[in-house]
Amino acid sequence: MRDAIKTALNQAMKNKDSKRLSTLRLINAAIKDRDIAVRVEGNDVGVSDDEVMAILGKMVKQRQESARVYEEGGRLDLAERERSEIEVIEEFLPRQLDGEEVDEAIDTAIRETGAESIRDMGKVMAALKAKYTGQIDFGAAGPKVKAALTG
Repeated sequence: MRDAIKTALNQAMKNKDSKRLSTLRLINAAIKDRDIAVRVEGNDVGVSDDEVMAILGKMVKQRQESARVYEEGGRLDLAERERSEIEVIEEFLPRQLDGEEVDEAIDTAIRETGAESIRDMGKVMAALKAKYTGQIDFGAAGPKVKAALTG
């Protein structure tokens, strides 16, 4: 994952693509910030690819929210800039599952974990995170899991 980002960064420099370059630098900075935090905790290896995907997912969510706020405020130019950053960040994330695929993944996770009640929600969410990190919006999946376990 890091190599792909580094390669894209170097290519953007060669192509003199300043917008793409600035977004890639933001990605790099976010990863390095998390590396430093993890090293302080005693982990000399740094963040894993799964953690990098989580960082990128968080960056996408932040930009989606910013774009929405900018649109509401009539700042379409800033909203468009946020969307262009999202496009660059999403290049490094796996394809997002659509609604039907998320429902299937939840049903499968419930079957595989043997979940029967709301008390088993943690097990189901852990199974989903282990298998679908970066592919599912877990904030939206949580209520679906809850509904499936209570209904």
